[in-house]
Amino acid sequence: MVKICCVGAGYVGGPTMAVIALKCPNIQVAVVDISVARINAWNSDTLPIYEPGLDDVVKKCRGKNLSFSTDVEKHVSEADIVFVSVNTPTKTQGLGAGKAADLTYWESAARMIADVAKSNKIVVEKSTVPVKTAEAIEKILTHNSKGINFQILSNPEFLAEGTAISDLFNPDRVLIGGRETPEGKKAIETLRDVYAHWVPVDRIICTNLWSAELSKLAANAFLAQRISSVNSMSALCEATGADVSQVSHAVGKDMRIGPKFLNASVGFGGSCFQKDILNLVYICECNGLPEVANYWKQVIKVNDYQKTRFVNRIVSSMFNTVSGKKIAILGFAFKKDTGDTRETPAIDVCKGLIGDKAKLSIYDPQVRQDQIQRDLSMEKFDWDHPVHLQPMSPTSITDVSVVSDAYTATKDAHGLCILTEWDEFQKLDFQKIFDNMQKPAFVFDGRHVVDVEKLRKIGFIVYSIGKPLDDWLKDMPAVV
Repeated sequence: MVKICCVGAGYVGGPTMAVIALKCPNIQVAVVDISVARINAWNSDTLPIYEPGLDDVVKKCRGKNLSFSTDVEKHVSEADIVFVSVNTPTKTQGLGAGKAADLTYWESAARMIADVAKSNKIVVEKSTVPVKTAEAIEKILTHNSKGINFQILSNPEFLAEGTAISDLFNPDRVLIGGRETPEGKKAIETLRDVYAHWVPVDRIICTNLWSAELSKLAANAFLAQRISSVNSMSALCEATGADVSQVSHAVGKDMRIGPKFLNASVGFGGSCFQKDILNLVYICECNGLPEVANYWKQVIKVNDYQKTRFVNRIVSSMFNTVSGKKIAILGFAFKKDTGDTRETPAIDVCKGLIGDKAKLSIYDPQVRQDQIQRDLSMEKFDWDHPVHLQPMSPTSITDVSVVSDAYTATKDAHGLCILTEWDEFQKLDFQKIFDNMQKPAFVFDGRHVVDVEKLRKIGFIVYSIGKPLDDWLKDMPAVV
């Protein structure tokens, strides 16, 4: 029986291995991690991450051909294929600080694999890593091989949080990169045969190592670029009276462009987009391509501008001060159907409002209070390290309360901000919310969730990104 081990039980490793176990009942799959709390959660009824459909998959396989363990070395040494899905945070100091990926955890994993291996292994990059990482890992493994043969493959993950299980069941493509040697080609075939249990062979793309690594960074950069493009248009729409939803619809009807990722919002978030673009920028700079690096930097600059613009709009609308005012924050995750808050726009928006001395009342159906407090107190990029290596007791933010429903969050608030597009927010009783808010009552919709005209008829002053401005807002100073 083929044995697979995945080092790292996070958002990528856990769901991916669970689906492989489900689709390949003849393969033994072990997910390992040094975090005892995380492994205990994977072995419990309350999984450490929220993802629609994940519970069912894990419960069907756990105890059969899927296991979760902290005995990292045992399972790595027994495995034929070792996936590495560890954190690759952005460096905060030293060479490439603020842009380059920190490969400390990757190198540590590679050295451990070399140390405990007793048989030939295929080592698979699953984390998002810079181009040429495989070459570095290959050198570490080869120099510590003790006669054991290691083949390195790049198998980047393209799943989207919130739809990860359906993405894994029915992927657009599976990308496998390897060495163009007989041994490398054989390793590619071995991994291809695993995915071929359920993925049509014509969707399994085999490339060289560097193409596979760069394809992942490029895909995320292109997606983020579309979001920043439509967000830049949203600012122009507000200035001219155009409606960004109508513009996006018209543009998306062009078959060459298509409609996806053209929804204007408060900004993109998640663990990959910003990190991967910064990584791309660094690689371009290192390879003497400053013009290319500057092009991709603009994608992040527009994203930061959108969040700042949103905060400035809130403050300027409310008589240029939010000091001491209760503001409800509906949604904290970076998008609906996930509990993930990494790089969520809500962090920067909340920090901006706290900096202006607002009192925040936050509700998100999937994000815990301790996570929100942790996110609002951590330094930039700290979030991307494993939990046990993050600050142990983050400072509690006294001007923030986390509540259990939207009505509590909005009671006696001067304004409410919608920062995640949870479906339940469309079904709220906004008349009830209006009746219990301070007047004038403001709604700042960062996700195009509400019916703007309906809310204006109730009595709200409504700002929805990229939509024609409320008369109230037209009289306010321009937001820059």
